[in-house]
Amino acid sequence: MANPYLPNWEYIPDGEPRVFGDRVYIYGSHDKAGSDKFCDYVLKCWSAPVTNLNEWVCHGDVFHTQADRDHASDTDWTNRSNELFAPDVVEKDGKYYLYAYIVNSIGCVAVADKPEGPFKMISTYKYTIPDEICCNGWFIDPGVLVDDDGRTYIYCGYERSFLAEVNSENMYEILDGTCIEHFIPCEPTEEGGFDEKDKCFFEAASPRKVGDTYYMIYSPKRGSRLAYATSDSPTGPFTYRGYIVDNGVDYPGGNDHGSIACINGQWYIFYHRMTNGTIMSRRGCVEKIEILPDGTIPTVEMTSLGFEDSLNPYRITPADIACVLKNGNGNIMITERNVFERVVTNITEGCVIGYKYFDFGDDFSSKTMEFAAQINGFGCDCHMHILIDGEDGEEIGVVDIGHDNGAVSTIVKNVTGRHSVFFKITTDYTGWTGDYFKQRTLFELKSFVFMK
Repeated sequence: MANPYLPNWEYIPDGEPRVFGDRVYIYGSHDKAGSDKFCDYVLKCWSAPVTNLNEWVCHGDVFHTQADRDHASDTDWTNRSNELFAPDVVEKDGKYYLYAYIVNSIGCVAVADKPEGPFKMISTYKYTIPDEICCNGWFIDPGVLVDDDGRTYIYCGYERSFLAEVNSENMYEILDGTCIEHFIPCEPTEEGGFDEKDKCFFEAASPRKVGDTYYMIYSPKRGSRLAYATSDSPTGPFTYRGYIVDNGVDYPGGNDHGSIACINGQWYIFYHRMTNGTIMSRRGCVEKIEILPDGTIPTVEMTSLGFEDSLNPYRITPADIACVLKNGNGNIMITERNVFERVVTNITEGCVIGYKYFDFGDDFSSKTMEFAAQINGFGCDCHMHILIDGEDGEEIGVVDIGHDNGAVSTIVKNVTGRHSVFFKITTDYTGWTGDYFKQRTLFELKSFVFMK
């Protein structure tokens, strides 16, 4: 599956990947298209076989803080201001424990016999940590680690971090005297300045143990990134090692939240990406990563690949898997028109749209091939330059776009091998009319394909 890896109508931010048995599970909060607020009142779960990451199955709504048409609320102390953010699920002694972050209210723990639920509430958190540390019991963005010795730890925080040990006998009681504040620093050093913001905790704590090393994945104060720190102990101290992915590189960025998982021998970073012109309408994405022998994780770029090694240029590519959206004079974005149609819109002169990566194969016999795109016209004339290997890469063709909706096509140079594909938009308008048209949406891109 390409990015986003779940069906296009599904908006799962804050995804926590967990491998249980022969399946990988994603537990996340739930956004809506074009929403003006983060998340709603349900937590959802999806899973796929570790041997086939193209077969994702929805297990539905697994926890609720409001009743809906199909379910009663799982909590009796919440109301219409208590959305569900950023959950986590861990396995302990054959049971699966869900840790819920409930906005404006004390959080809770639920349990199930299966990874996909149904989850039943056990208890709110029981704790003696001062409320100013744990935000009155919210336990923001809980990330949970069950260590090899059976001890359990919870990591939380917003603009400041804390961790504590959980009673492994009941999984909801925070043990007295175990709270450690600021396991990731919350303020940059004066001499470090802006570059120190990667090292400073903002939110989204997610612990993992790899071999004998404890990893903390988190969102730093440079908020579009997922950074990581390591320790030889579950209680730290943690040392900043770098950042893994940045969802704001040549793309409309926003907050990020996710974690790492090893699936069938391959490591991945799960994160989310913004759509619909808002930071509150996020879809889950994934990239392959590598953990080096020294424990470092090289930074990876944001791509259209998802779980794929390469995309097939000879199949129709939906425009909304773009991983590069750079503005000309507008506010280029991916938007959901309806459950069947998602387009790249607000395309103005100078915009760049990019996709990484396609494998064009090894056909050296042809000099040319065809390119076609499906568009919505806006009564303007413009040109879409087709380039490979970057927005300043080799131009292999240009397609002219007119006023109408439908298909546009052109002949392009034959390409072999693996390449990124970029579209750069220009017009021929000059003078005062040129200035006028620079502010206008020229067209919308729905899909495209290469043909031989």
